[in-house]
Amino acid sequence: MTVKMIAVDMDGTFLNSQQDYDREKFNQLYKQMKNQDVRFVIASGNQYYQLKSFFPQIEDELSFVAENGAYVVSEGKEIFTGEIDPEVIHDVLTILADFKYGHTILCGKKSAYVSDDEPESFVEYGRKYYHRLKKVPNLFEVKEDTLFKFALNFPTEQVAEVLEQLHEALGDKVIPVSSGHGDVDLIIPGIHKAHGLMKLQELWGINDHEVAAFGDSGNDLEMLKHAEYSYAMSNGHPNIKVAAKEIILSNDENGVLVKIEELLGN
Repeated sequence: MTVKMIAVDMDGTFLNSQQDYDREKFNQLYKQMKNQDVRFVIASGNQYYQLKSFFPQIEDELSFVAENGAYVVSEGKEIFTGEIDPEVIHDVLTILADFKYGHTILCGKKSAYVSDDEPESFVEYGRKYYHRLKKVPNLFEVKEDTLFKFALNFPTEQVAEVLEQLHEALGDKVIPVSSGHGDVDLIIPGIHKAHGLMKLQELWGINDHEVAAFGDSGNDLEMLKHAEYSYAMSNGHPNIKVAAKEIILSNDENGVLVKIEELLGN
């Protein structure tokens, strides 16, 4: 069993319920990964600027499949950037106006954007995941950026129903995926976490059978199907548990680090 790339989702997977991780244990394992030429990749729906803040000492050594694959950065260099056609952005914003309980963040390479009329509680919630978040008078007017994702939030109990309604309303303009906690991302068709991993694999000459991936939510599905060694958290969504080869300890039990230790042959 040879693993050359380990890809981890963050919320509900690598991070515990306190939005942190066992830094001491990770630092030991990270040194070992470097010694064994194993690449460590953060693959998340969240913004690049937020993700790298979790790894202040080594952010320039790591690779990030951010924004569900729409923005891939390795060792500080941009590897891939997706883009949604401006007409599609306009159409999607028009459709979203009919979803009365939803909140919207429009995500771009330079920043994420939220409308002035969103409640302050939602803006604060958004800042947890988008460290660069600008308030703007109107999302239709955001032009000076490469835009590649919508991040939506709905009451948790409505998410299953909303996902169906969005699929129907949006056609194949953008694809709705659940990312936990009432959050739904609208992503570019074909641009997901697995696509981001493939870009990095090309860069490094790593085969699919040398990839391990960890996840807990709908936006991890393609990545877990893609990786030879796929692990779902015991706290994960039922669909994800079915897709993964193995179910491991929860995010509050250090599940990812315990399994990485095993993968590295400890």
